[in-house]
Amino acid sequence: MDLSITHTTEYAYSAPVDYALQKVRLRPLASVMQSLADWSLEVSGGKVEASYRDHHGNHVDLVSITPGEQVLRITASGNVTTLNDTGVLGPVHGRAPLWHFRQPTVLTMPGAAIAALPRVPPEPEAQLPALHALSATILEALPYKTGTTSVDTTAEEALQGNSGVCQDHAQIFVAAARQSGLPARYVSGYLMINDQVVQEATHAWAEVYVDRIGWVGFDVSNGVSPDEKYVRIAVGRDARDAAPIEGLRLGTAQETLMVSLQVQQ
Repeated sequence: MDLSITHTTEYAYSAPVDYALQKVRLRPLASVMQSLADWSLEVSGGKVEASYRDHHGNHVDLVSITPGEQVLRITASGNVTTLNDTGVLGPVHGRAPLWHFRQPTVLTMPGAAIAALPRVPPEPEAQLPALHALSATILEALPYKTGTTSVDTTAEEALQGNSGVCQDHAQIFVAAARQSGLPARYVSGYLMINDQVVQEATHAWAEVYVDRIGWVGFDVSNGVSPDEKYVRIAVGRDARDAAPIEGLRLGTAQETLMVSLQVQQ
């Protein structure tokens, strides 16, 4: 499937800013799941200071604001061809070893609620059905609804609530899979939604490493494994590791954030 994506993030400040730096993970990487026909990152009100691959293999651009500017606009756009509709990335081993993805983080540390979720059996042939069942259990326990959690909400806090979003579902699933000793990671990316070109945010799902198969994706929010409508951007142990954009600034100016996203075939 050929997908066209335009993703603009704009930071507007109430006063001129002397220093702001954003860590941007908005360049999809080629894999068995996708290939890039073209992709660009355009910056207004600032510039790309450096680019590198982080320890998870994600492409990172460091974007600084021009001193004295009040608006920083970052637009990622391009065309991606998705190649795999099974949700299976396979036995791909990147820079981080598998044991790294068995370790909990502050955002995925299990508590009583996550500990009560079903365990995944050790037999490889039984793991895929059990993981799909785990996904369904999480969605039933935490229906999708915006506005009830924040970017800083932990997996345990979210599960103790009444509803959550894709970030919460992915982090809960990752934390639960790790309880069974499975390597699991958070994935950020794009999702083409039928009859909805304009979206408010990027999407998130999880991947688990299953013996004899490799990395397999699970989108808890939609109850499916990622298919040709999904584009992977970044991975990490939690949402913070794979955040599309994160940063810092100096000064007391108030910040207003605007995000515009279009994903279409």
